Amino acid sequence: MLSTIQPPRYLSRFPLRGRTKSRSFHILSSAQPVTKTCFAADQSQILSIRDSLLNRHLSAVELTHSYLDRLKQTEPHINCFLHVSDPDKVLKQAQDIDDKIKRNEEVGPLAGVLVAIKDNICTADMPSTGGSYILEGYRPPFDATAVKRLKDLGAIVVGKTNLDEFGMGSTTEASAFKVTANPWDLSRVPGGSSGGSAASVSARQCVVSLGSDTGGSVRQPASFCGVVGLKPTYGRVSRFGLMAYASSLDVIGCFGSSVADTGILLHAISGHDSLDATSSKREVPDFTSQFTYASSLKSRPLEGLRVGLIRETVDAGVDSGVKSAIEGAAAHLEQLGCVLKEVSLPSFSLGLPAYYILASSESSSNLSRYDGVRYGNQASSDELNGLYEESRAKGFGSEVKMRILMGTYALSAGYYDAYYKRAQQVRTIIRKSFKAALDENDILISPAAPSAAYKIGEKKNDPLAMYAGDIMTVNVNLAGLPALVLPCGFVEGGAVGLPVGLQIIGAAFDEEKLVKVGHIFEQTLEGYNFVPPLVTDVGGASPEL
Repeated sequence: MLSTIQPPRYLSRFPLRGRTKSRSFHILSSAQPVTKTCFAADQSQILSIRDSLLNRHLSAVELTHSYLDRLKQTEPHINCFLHVSDPDKVLKQAQDIDDKIKRNEEVGPLAGVLVAIKDNICTADMPSTGGSYILEGYRPPFDATAVKRLKDLGAIVVGKTNLDEFGMGSTTEASAFKVTANPWDLSRVPGGSSGGSAASVSARQCVVSLGSDTGGSVRQPASFCGVVGLKPTYGRVSRFGLMAYASSLDVIGCFGSSVADTGILLHAISGHDSLDATSSKREVPDFTSQFTYASSLKSRPLEGLRVGLIRETVDAGVDSGVKSAIEGAAAHLEQLGCVLKEVSLPSFSLGLPAYYILASSESSSNLSRYDGVRYGNQASSDELNGLYEESRAKGFGSEVKMRILMGTYALSAGYYDAYYKRAQQVRTIIRKSFKAALDENDILISPAAPSAAYKIGEKKNDPLAMYAGDIMTVNVNLAGLPALVLPCGFVEGGAVGLPVGLQIIGAAFDEEKLVKVGHIFEQTLEGYNFVPPLVTDVGGASPEL
């Protein structure tokens, strides 16, 4: 049984010495030591890179050149990035890593790993616009905590990725600057709002990437782009440096081409942060400690795991191809030893309207800071109110304006109890229903979206249809739970089909179980290759030994 998530061709050309042996690989865990991982390097691009660098089979400069070449060739087709790091600066960082290795000095566990960062996550040395004209050219004086932790471990930031403005959208079409395409079919959307981060990993422009998830903005694009996306428990990862959309829902999430890489990335950025009062003080476990070789898995490695398929997520309104793929994934889990049953969450359909009321209400408050005085580009005006009006009218796009107005209305006198207060009551009901379901099941599963990626422009003028696409994901944010999405099959569309993602939902702070189940699932799912044709067609320069 082999992993179906294949590494880029230029990595697979480099046989790693001692590949059957594991390497001690310590990941940041809020200053907590972690145990040695026990899975093969070829199940993870991150570990393959580390093994290649330390065994001198590949230099960081060669590796970086190959990624930059691929990015240069694919970027005109897909438009993932709003800002690409200066190649000379990136190569200088790679050279510093090579020099340390030559001197037998210790390098960080993410040394040489190229990471893309969603542009609503602050970076000190490059623009952070949130995909909005109002912040065009803005350079924060600090790194977000998640970014700082990655840099401290040796990761190299390759650029800032495109997004729906301030995270408000499901297609990346609401960006003020450009529209990102799906690497599987350039006429289709990559999902959103983290479409640039998902597409950049899918197109192998970087190794891993960071996104943000308020109502599904990591998981839905992961499904559309055929990559792994992980939304952590609220509070697992510091939100310091993440531009606030809906503060009680926002989390920073991870993208990778395998569950292993996504788990490693999450481990690197997790842990309490004194700069974020909402970050949890819980000890961060080693998410990779239970990963094993594919060859050492038992015939039923998930024997006895209780899995609940959420009935409301495979009812009417879900594309038949998506439903078939999810049913196939459920059958595969049964073959792995899981005990599968349908569970009903009667409040599930209430999550979508409650989410949009709460998220819009919080955004109307959070975005008030962008007034042209405290933050944002300033319009010229003779008096203060006019300055506010002009700065916001020119700086915000139509989707952001609409959500601010919706939120302000929901919070206004006479409507607060009817909308905002009631939405909070629904949120409590949803939390209780998920807790009850997870008390009886180890994990819950569902599609990540009711359809595969749709055409660019198809739903741009129909916001209600676009919002309905979030029905599979918003409840998880309302409940504050972790969820993993990984590709499980295809539906018709494009040149070779369009990927479908399976969503696996766990109890709060139980990401370790999610990555364990996901890792076994992807290793044993045979007959699929989740590398888009764009990667094969474009290729990219490969370093030679």
